[in-house]
Amino acid sequence: ATYKAEFLHQHYKGRVRPRSHYSLGWLPLTSRLVGYAARPVNALLRGPVGKLLARLGGVTTKRRIPAFASRRALRRALRTARTGEPAKTLLFVDSFTRAFRPEVAGAASRVLADAGLPCTAQDDLCCGLTWVSTGQLSLARRIMARTVARLDNGDDRPIVVAEPSCAAALKRDVPELLGTEAARRVAARVHTLTGALTDLAAPDWTPPELPDNVVLQTHCHEYATFKGRHPRNLLGRLGVTKVDEAEGCCGLAGNFGFEEEHYDTSMAVADLALRPRLDDVDPRTPAVVVADGFSCATQIDHLAGDRGIRALHLAELLDPAADRPGQPGENS
Repeated sequence: ATYKAEFLHQHYKGRVRPRSHYSLGWLPLTSRLVGYAARPVNALLRGPVGKLLARLGGVTTKRRIPAFASRRALRRALRTARTGEPAKTLLFVDSFTRAFRPEVAGAASRVLADAGLPCTAQDDLCCGLTWVSTGQLSLARRIMARTVARLDNGDDRPIVVAEPSCAAALKRDVPELLGTEAARRVAARVHTLTGALTDLAAPDWTPPELPDNVVLQTHCHEYATFKGRHPRNLLGRLGVTKVDEAEGCCGLAGNFGFEEEHYDTSMAVADLALRPRLDDVDPRTPAVVVADGFSCATQIDHLAGDRGIRALHLAELLDPAADRPGQPGENS
């Protein structure tokens, strides 16, 4: 991925880029703007205009464009998650969580508090991931430098990131691209939610009752960047007796599977591990599907959403305020 980003950066210097580099690479900015008018924009994207915009942006029309969340939804999710306890961690609300699933930020905040790690939320920064993956490294460095300047302010609290790809960008890409001591200090504080619960949770923390059987899609960035801190191990330690893991890439891989020319490859990769696991899930049984990565959850919805199967984020599974999954007819 590093070589790819550098190649794209060098190759397109002074050239017009593929359309998807603009439509997907600039997603953190456009999604923030859409948040002011999410409902009418979503209605527009569900119709013929959405397909036209997808084609113009180099995005496949074979996938539904995920629905954008309003700014109010994020504020509401974080407001309901406040505990009033002194914050021991900082929850970095990444662009994907902010734009598409703010409920995960609220759930993560409640889980951290329940585990003895109450947090404050930082929801106005970006790790630069989409600009890195499309090879727009000059802009990525500017965005990363701003983020590091805000985070490296004498605060040494652990930084918890719900989206594994953004956690990996902060952990690895930021110090590699900036090369500063400040960037390395920030990177040293970064944890995925799995990592935070594995390493930092209170010794006496007991999560809510969990299902016996979980189907798991681990994000590739967790395998690569956070070795030894995988959801499978955490779920097993928390009492899940069977974790049926799709050990491989979901196939969406960020912007890759949304790009028109890569759709068939994306689905072929999904056929290797993820689709067979989903095909074995019966919506009438208590199996629960877990995928922390937004890409992975989006691919799962594309493959099995019409059967009523939706991927939960680990935070949603462990949320002490959630209706407990695992009851017959309530597959998620």
